[in-house]
Amino acid sequence: MPDDVFKALADPTRRKILDELTERNGQSLFEICARLATRHGLGSSRQAISQHLAVLESAGLIRTRREGRCKFHDLTTEPLERIVTRWLDPDVRETGE
Repeated sequence: MPDDVFKALADPTRRKILDELTERNGQSLFEICARLATRHGLGSSRQAISQHLAVLESAGLIRTRREGRCKFHDLTTEPLERIVTRWLDPDVRETGE
């Protein structure tokens, strides 16, 4: 299991981004920045949020897709499911189910 998942989850801003994508998947950078500012009082720059999104993407926690000039971010849960399987349901991992 890659350590980058834990590194990505260690930052509170990245956890807030994941919370926002859980509530409303498929957001653009502009939408994520606006929601973080209005709902959480985060005044981070678009560049800073973009860097956080890059960390989340490299950890496999989000996927991006382009539609025209817009880039949308979608939550992916597979890395989190692997963590749960590893420690909370080891029998599934051993049998391969």
